[in-house]
Amino acid sequence: MPPRKRRQRGHIGQLPSGAYRVRVYAGTDALTGRPRQLCETVPTYAEATKALTRLQGQVDEDTHPKSDITVGQAVERWLEVVVLEDTTRERYDDLIRLYVLPTFGAMPAGRVDAELLERFYARLHRCRVLSCNGKARGGHVCRPLSTSTTRKVHYIIRGALDRAVRWRHLGVNKAAMAEAPAPRRTEPDPPSADEAARLLNAAWSDPEWGLLLWLTMLTGPRRGEVSALRWRHIDFARGLLWVHQANAQTKAGLKEKSTKTNQRRKVALDEHTVDLLKAHRERWRERCEQLGVPLSPDAFVFSPAPDGATPYLPRAISQRYRRLALRLKLRSTRLHSLRHYSATELVAAGVDIRTVAGRLGHGSGGATTLKVYAAWVDEADRRAATTMATVLPRPVPEASVRRSPYEGIAEALREQIRSGALQPGAELPTVAEIAVANTVAVGTAHRALAALKADGLVRVSRGRRAVVQGLSDTMANR
Repeated sequence: MPPRKRRQRGHIGQLPSGAYRVRVYAGTDALTGRPRQLCETVPTYAEATKALTRLQGQVDEDTHPKSDITVGQAVERWLEVVVLEDTTRERYDDLIRLYVLPTFGAMPAGRVDAELLERFYARLHRCRVLSCNGKARGGHVCRPLSTSTTRKVHYIIRGALDRAVRWRHLGVNKAAMAEAPAPRRTEPDPPSADEAARLLNAAWSDPEWGLLLWLTMLTGPRRGEVSALRWRHIDFARGLLWVHQANAQTKAGLKEKSTKTNQRRKVALDEHTVDLLKAHRERWRERCEQLGVPLSPDAFVFSPAPDGATPYLPRAISQRYRRLALRLKLRSTRLHSLRHYSATELVAAGVDIRTVAGRLGHGSGGATTLKVYAAWVDEADRRAATTMATVLPRPVPEASVRRSPYEGIAEALREQIRSGALQPGAELPTVAEIAVANTVAVGTAHRALAALKADGLVRVSRGRRAVVQGLSDTMANR
């Protein structure tokens, strides 16, 4: 019986244009179950034979993609395995629904390249409405998508296609070459000293609300961390506040989770703040006694419930602060600005960056703190310079007059005459002797004697030694 004819693994066909198309059977599509073929079009037959051999080698070595996966399918499978916080996943779901699927959902993943993505990002930065053609019509006003949101869209697409390559649904991720929009630098917007005072004065009409803002300005927690604060997290004896978790407000409801950087941190409290918290706890105990229940250590420090069993929602805290800030006409209406206030005041006061980062819960050993609050580090450096200039003793230079050597010799002889060591009529040493005794030139000794003669203290005659004159004679000559 003759051997069974093997199925042809590849085929070269000529197109009407004269080019050659190469097709190689590559098994069954992992998604659809239909047969798959690898195709390539080249201009000459010689190149076609090389392409045929290369594509057959990819099939033999199992390096070819296993499916004609679309971007929508890649994103769907990526979402099944990627680990995201609930709030982040909800945000990504919205971005996928609004921007990714309408534009790329049905497109084969292999067709998405860097040029296509970068043009798409530029379009979003002109207007977030996909149907907008850049022309204002029918009252439409273009509103650009923020850089941070566009970066999230890029992360979704690239992450999904990277996973498709890893799972062999895609041969190469050409979208990895796309350049995401550069992130904009975050500028802190803390309230001024005057705004902080007005804010606390207005908020303290409700002591609980005032204490919440006071604690936020003092310790710099995120709103979810303030919402999740329980009485067992406060060590009154040691004056410490422990930040263990945060509350996240999702579509499914409130969820308690770890902090943003997955760090548990402790923040020191001053005595005044400890006293405020003790008074606040006493008010809660009185409320619970009226209800006939004890105040539980697991009760929330800030709560709308009579027994403290439920916390304030993070968004509710932000909304209440926004209303207060608008009423007071503050520059910033974001609750997060109070976190900036805590950080900037600490940095400007000269507190080291690692301590500030620890109180705020920043990661990277203070790198994030330094990057965001660099301007306040400069201010702290200027204050340090001023402090050092104040502390350092100012130099007081000694009064000194630089004299020539002949003046020193003349002054020494002058002092001997005044003191009586050299009496009137006494002869001075010769010029040569004076020069040797003082290790100077003969000319310098001559200048010293000339100075004494000008003062009328000596008489000088050619070929003779100088003779000391009496002081009375000197006065008479004057």
